[in-house]
Amino acid sequence: MRSLKLKPGSGKVIRRILSHIKKYRGFVLVSFMLALLSVVLTLFIPILIGRAVDDIIAPGRVDFDALIEKLMLLLLCALISACAQWLMNHINNILTYRMAEDLRIAAFNKMEVLPFSYLDQRPQGDIVNRIISDTDQFSDGILMGFTQFFSGVLTIIGTLLFMLSIDPLITLAVVVLTPLSFFVAAFVSKRSYTMFYKRSETAGRLSALSNEMIDKLKLVQAFGYEEEAKARFFEINDELEKYYRTATFYSSITNPCTRFVNALVYAVVGIFGAITAMNGMMSVGSLSSFLTYASQYSKPFNEISGVVTELQNALASAERVFEIIDAKAPSYDRDGASELSGVKGEIKLSNVCFSYDETVPLIEDLNLDVKPGQRVAIVGPTGAGKSTLINLLMRFYEPRSGSISIDGKGSRDILIESLRDNFGMVLQETWLKSGTVRDNIAYSDPDASDEAVRKAAKEAYADGFIERMKDGYDTVISEDGGSLSQGQKQLLCIARVMLKLPPMLILDEATSSIDTMTEQRVQKAFAKMMEGRTSFIVAHRLSTIREADIILVMKDGHIIEQGSHDELMAKGGFYHELYMSQFETA
Repeated sequence: MRSLKLKPGSGKVIRRILSHIKKYRGFVLVSFMLALLSVVLTLFIPILIGRAVDDIIAPGRVDFDALIEKLMLLLLCALISACAQWLMNHINNILTYRMAEDLRIAAFNKMEVLPFSYLDQRPQGDIVNRIISDTDQFSDGILMGFTQFFSGVLTIIGTLLFMLSIDPLITLAVVVLTPLSFFVAAFVSKRSYTMFYKRSETAGRLSALSNEMIDKLKLVQAFGYEEEAKARFFEINDELEKYYRTATFYSSITNPCTRFVNALVYAVVGIFGAITAMNGMMSVGSLSSFLTYASQYSKPFNEISGVVTELQNALASAERVFEIIDAKAPSYDRDGASELSGVKGEIKLSNVCFSYDETVPLIEDLNLDVKPGQRVAIVGPTGAGKSTLINLLMRFYEPRSGSISIDGKGSRDILIESLRDNFGMVLQETWLKSGTVRDNIAYSDPDASDEAVRKAAKEAYADGFIERMKDGYDTVISEDGGSLSQGQKQLLCIARVMLKLPPMLILDEATSSIDTMTEQRVQKAFAKMMEGRTSFIVAHRLSTIREADIILVMKDGHIIEQGSHDELMAKGGFYHELYMSQFETA
């Protein structure tokens, strides 16, 4: 229908949806055939009713044999039509929900490969809303389209053919009034698409804010931000209510407007049909059939108008999901990239430049040569580029220029999955998933035995508090760790790395949330774990990295000093200043 092409790009969205439907063309064909069967039988019923009426000639003059025969045939047609309708609806449900499942999987899979820069620029709540809520809205709209559109179009065509067979002149009058329904559909659709898109967009913003407030509720309450949070929530919620109300208004006027057109068509048929019957040009039974067809003819326009409105919602939601699916994902692996095997841990950075924002330089011409098995500590003030260097090593971000190599092999020539599999990483920001304590420790090695999990927990000094929990290693925790302290959550993350023991390690403020006594024990475990492994240690507490083989002092994206602790202290430079400032503070 012309009314579907309402917004630049909406035609492209429709073509994308049709391309997804091709995968299920078998379902579509069966659904169409069932709709055709149901409509044909439904439209044949008025013919039987008309003939049955004509069998009732006058009081005492009723052809009961013919009447019963037609009524039995009518009952059979109604039964088969109902079964076909039920089966069609069942197939349409399978079709639409599989399509929604495909879209959701495609969007989720794309999220797995999109660069971190994409996530940095978008609220998490909005992304979640697109993958879940918008996909549901899409499936609801497409389901209504398949369920009612096929039947509606076939009913219109079928009733026209049957009416033409009864009286072409009255049928012509019906056709002349038909465009009114299309005008109503076009008017509603042009205004509802924009409202539905803005509604979905605003719902995403509201989800993002809600996710932010719930996730950081402690901070909200600690800083007394409740009123400001409420004000932001009410502002977006009011905006959402406005779009909901406007979209609902335009979609709700469809029904009364099309019903008015329906009533007008029915009145025209009734008047002209009565005149024709009075002149003996049509039997009473034929008039009865014609009036039934007129009602059935106009009814689909009401349904199709509603379908068009729902399709606007579906198209708007699909467009938001396609924005994720169409997002450009970088080519992480070059042609010919291979796995990293027999890792020694020699890492070299040559003239590496990187910045999160092209207008704000961060790391420039960074050069670094790390020997196998070295423990490299990275220190410096906030914003110096310490964590950024870790992000580049893990290829969470790619350098804008320069190169990074491992054992003489360019990082882009290594399969990214293999590269990351050879690194073990503990971050200051802990992450736990919903599941048991055992599941969280075994996240790095799902096939690990219970004995290996327990051993890793003991080496991370997490075994003590785990055993005190109600169900021990089978205790179920939420994705944020539930009632676990920050230190306990960090110990679980440390145990996760100790279970895997990869050839290279990254410890980014790995003990920042642990008490001093436990930290001393964990540091001893780290020292044992780092033996023979190339290790990068980001630390603010300089007392924890005195035993590092080499200390890199970063400032403004550059390595300004490097050497052992004693060498740097002897120089009396920036590192000496940092170390003494902490010592004096302590």
